[in-house]
Amino acid sequence: MEAPGQIGDELAERGQARSAAPGGPRPVTIPLPPQAAFALAALEEAGFEAWCVGGFVRDALLGRACADVDVATDASWQEVQRVFEAAGCRTHETGTAHGTLTVVVDQEALEITTYRDDGAYADARHPEAVSFVRTIEEDLARRDFTMNALAYHPKRGILDPYGGVADLEARTIRAVGDPARRFSEDALRILRACRFASQLGFSIEPATYAGMMANKGQLLRISAERVTHELECLLLGAHVHDALMGTVDVLAAVLPELVACKGFEQRTPYHVYDVLEHTAFVVQRTPPSPLVRWAALFHDTGKPAAFFQDTDGTGHFYGHAKISVELARAAMGRLALSPAFVGRVLTLVKYHDDVIEPTPKAVKRALARLGGDVELFRALCDLKRGDALAQAPRCAGRMELADELEEVLDGILEANEAFTLRKLAVDGRDVMAAGVRQGPAVGAVLAAALDAVIDERVPNERAALLAFAATWLDGQQGAQDGRDAAGAKGGRCAAGAERAAAEEAPPEPKAR
Repeated sequence: MEAPGQIGDELAERGQARSAAPGGPRPVTIPLPPQAAFALAALEEAGFEAWCVGGFVRDALLGRACADVDVATDASWQEVQRVFEAAGCRTHETGTAHGTLTVVVDQEALEITTYRDDGAYADARHPEAVSFVRTIEEDLARRDFTMNALAYHPKRGILDPYGGVADLEARTIRAVGDPARRFSEDALRILRACRFASQLGFSIEPATYAGMMANKGQLLRISAERVTHELECLLLGAHVHDALMGTVDVLAAVLPELVACKGFEQRTPYHVYDVLEHTAFVVQRTPPSPLVRWAALFHDTGKPAAFFQDTDGTGHFYGHAKISVELARAAMGRLALSPAFVGRVLTLVKYHDDVIEPTPKAVKRALARLGGDVELFRALCDLKRGDALAQAPRCAGRMELADELEEVLDGILEANEAFTLRKLAVDGRDVMAAGVRQGPAVGAVLAAALDAVIDERVPNERAALLAFAATWLDGQQGAQDGRDAAGAKGGRCAAGAERAAAEEAPPEPKAR
């Protein structure tokens, strides 16, 4: 396939003719998956027209892998069904109200849709009705962006009535037709533009961005599941820094927590970016893992609220992690994220700024705070590395510290050292067999034993731990006896003082 930079040479005009007429543009060749080639051939042998459309064409021209192919045709879904059932293929009436039929070709599902035009949109997402049209050009007119309004046929080449190829060359996201109309029809397209900017590294054309801003309030009508999906795809994009910086005012409709970060100067020698740009760089410089990138997005959102300056004018953010946790909790509470996942993200936000020495004791204590979750500890190291890379150059050493923490972790795991109650050589049954009554005391003994093992005061061996437990319990009982004795003595002294005061007090006057 030709490189993206050659597309414009091969398609001399934006609106390529349906066939490569003599002297006209030479067709681009795009290898098709077998099921798509079969579908085009089957429909055309039956007398219908068919094209490959959508993201497959866009990604093919960009040299990106994409196996998800959609087919558009002038055949009705009933006619499509007859064609493919006659060819021995199974079909599923998955979206026939909108002209879509799913056809299974060699165990691969393929969506085939009749050329259509969408009617009025009632909920900023779905058309109330659709009408079927005769030409592929009319069908492409309803699509969101020019780069997605492309059609391909192996014999006829690229059909590009709206300048999508030129916009691919210019790395530009441009709405098809009137941007305000496109986004008022389907507000989710606003987040799709942000996501494409992150995934592809494209800029958003000014009129298109203005249409996004004008309609961003409609995003509140979109389901949390859809919003969450687009936001997560944005966060995982290869160009997420630029996307966040360029679309933050649009994203404010669903992530208002970011607004206070924009332009908020940190006024500290440890930072060279404002809070938003620092955040965007941290997200960019962490691995594309949902857990780490969601945590990176929220880790410093509490800084504007925690900020104060000392007498030298230096900024400080004491306690910002706690505020960030609450802001992250509120933001993710509006999204369709599982409570377990949210809890892990909040844990990373809570501990992202903790100083952990690269020693076995310190790492094991950190692991204990994380509930023994090794994956979460590695994610914390990833977050710390990204954080260091987005600070002032003087902080680069913090990245090496994160590497050292993981090296220490690997040594702990290799030696199978204990850092959770589960890894202790004794359990609750052993403690109760040694004479501890069932109840809170069992947990207290085990927690004390784990502390002793982590501090290397006691080896993680059953006999040693039971001996420690007995000694610890004796100490606790002795301390309790001392407190009881002190309490009793204090009570006696108080009673004596009360008696003395009563004896010395003058008699109360008799009532008249």
